[in-house]
Amino acid sequence: MSRAHQQRSAHRDRRPHWHRPLAGVAALAAAVAGISGLGAPAATAVAAGVSAHAATAAAAPVLVSTGKPTTASSVEASGFDAAKAVDASASTRWASAEGVDPQWIRIDLGTAHTISRVKLSWEAAYGKTYKIQTSNDGTNWTDVYSTSTGNGATDDLTVTGTGRYVRMHGTARGTAYGYSLWEFEVYGSPVSGGSDTTAPSAPGSLRATATTSNSASLAWNAATDNVGVTGYDVYRGATQVGTATGTSYTDTGLTASTAYGYTVKARDAAGNTSAASNALSVTTQPAGGSGAAVPFGSHTRPYTAGTLKPSGAQGTLDQKTIDYYTHWKSAFVRQNCGNGWYQVISPDADHPYVAEAQGYGMVIAATMAGADPDAKKIFDGLTKWTIDHPSSVNPDLLAAEQDTACRSVNGGDGATDGDMDVAYGLLLADKQWGSAGTYNYKALAIKHINAIKKDELNPSTNLLKLGDWSSSGDQYYYITRTSDWMVDHFRAFRTATGDSAWDTVRTAHQNQITNLQASYAPNTGLLPDFVVNTNTTPKPAPGQVLEDPNDGAYWWNACRTPWRIADDAVTSGDAKSLASARKVNAWIKGKTGGDPNKIAIGYKLDGTQISAGSEAAYFAPFALAAMTDPGSQAWLDALWNKMLAAPIDTSSYFSASIQLQVMITASGNHWVP
Repeated sequence: MSRAHQQRSAHRDRRPHWHRPLAGVAALAAAVAGISGLGAPAATAVAAGVSAHAATAAAAPVLVSTGKPTTASSVEASGFDAAKAVDASASTRWASAEGVDPQWIRIDLGTAHTISRVKLSWEAAYGKTYKIQTSNDGTNWTDVYSTSTGNGATDDLTVTGTGRYVRMHGTARGTAYGYSLWEFEVYGSPVSGGSDTTAPSAPGSLRATATTSNSASLAWNAATDNVGVTGYDVYRGATQVGTATGTSYTDTGLTASTAYGYTVKARDAAGNTSAASNALSVTTQPAGGSGAAVPFGSHTRPYTAGTLKPSGAQGTLDQKTIDYYTHWKSAFVRQNCGNGWYQVISPDADHPYVAEAQGYGMVIAATMAGADPDAKKIFDGLTKWTIDHPSSVNPDLLAAEQDTACRSVNGGDGATDGDMDVAYGLLLADKQWGSAGTYNYKALAIKHINAIKKDELNPSTNLLKLGDWSSSGDQYYYITRTSDWMVDHFRAFRTATGDSAWDTVRTAHQNQITNLQASYAPNTGLLPDFVVNTNTTPKPAPGQVLEDPNDGAYWWNACRTPWRIADDAVTSGDAKSLASARKVNAWIKGKTGGDPNKIAIGYKLDGTQISAGSEAAYFAPFALAAMTDPGSQAWLDALWNKMLAAPIDTSSYFSASIQLQVMITASGNHWVP
């Protein structure tokens, strides 16, 4: 038996970075400033007629920056994006990269405004030397305020200037950190008679880039505008079916062998709309060809009654998911080492290729069929990879780790989490494309499922083992990982094989979830990364048993459990899965006061936070638990919007892959083969 996996953590390098307790420091700085009268920094007025002093109680100008599009020179980490500085929340903030000058943050007011006041609410990482600047085009800037003696806390500035864009441009930090603002407030009013009334030009050369039996992928040339194009509206006939910020869109849920007509219009920030592009007729492919049987966006398998989805048009939810998938695919899907292989790379793992990533890739590729014309090609390349990298213990399973030369390493044995998703992905592929092509997906799936049962399932407990490398008599034989407990996969395995043993396995895992929640997390519903003593009295790991001192906490494995539990709850309506998902949802919603920005990185089972910060692997899965509670629509919407606002972390396949699969379910596109 290989011991390689005793220290394996496919995502251990994603351990949270330490964050200093800045909120308290900022509060102290604000208090000191208020007491000593040092709240506004010494400053130098620049440009004629500009004053730089604290705003008085005279006629209060109007706040015009809240919720406006905001960009920044850099972001310290996920959860500190520029939009946090204009969200009217004193508990969220923008933070730049640390230790680097210069940095800036820019607000787009949409139209030209007369600016009379700017208020900067600094976190402890403040600007010592900075300027406030305005611009009409986002390129040429005019200084309306500057200082070289900034001292943090709150800078409430009276300025005189005009422009559509307002920027804080920092050139010298006041601390060793970066620049960070709780809020960046701009006050003023639209320029009288100066509103933008010029519409963008029409988008050019609308064309089809791909079709399937159920989808049409479109692209067009960018429109131009006197100020700037902010988006495009896509029309099928006279009906708007979606929006795009870029110059491409995939329309899904179409009928085979049917002609559809499309046009696209451009929009600017003032709401002006262009004339329509050229009209385009697109005919979908015949049914039964290479098109998918359950194309992304078709929604032919509805969720259980009462399940929530994020607010908004279904087409918009689908397109946001497609957009994120496109970024994920670009960041992580590769064709390395030849041999017809596709792989999902894992830059944040111990090795460049891990089974967990390939399993994610297979499930995602099969699900996105109909939205991505290359889905089957990618899936087949991943399938060839799994066939060509067999486990050294059971060749019908996948070796868990490969090096940069695409060779299996560390004993070449299997890991249960990857194998579960590989088998499930093959079942999805069989339903999507049938098994009469290059690969007999169904036969491969059944071989994989039977191999899981033989070498990755403990026959005495009916609970999953850590991998095929653990055998009777070793110290890991009665340890199981909660993130491997994929209840909907067990249902699919039962259907595919006809083996009632999978019903027993499913029930055993659901019972463990219920018992662990009741006995060890009665107030939170959280599960631990690892469970020990599964042959006697199962309990959370007492400390490090495989990966980390937090093996018994809600940490980098268990953070996936709300997603896995809820996937079954929304598709099966199973009472146990619903109860388990709702329990953890009620706790996290109450813990954060309905603010997803307060979701931390890791918790003890009693709800005590382990680490500060924000990570998609932690906040995204809670969205699916929220879907199970009819009273959590606002909470679900907040979580969905946080996912949309969080830029994809191209250094972490782990978090990005989790968020993508959460978005697939949240948008109504998860289904069980």
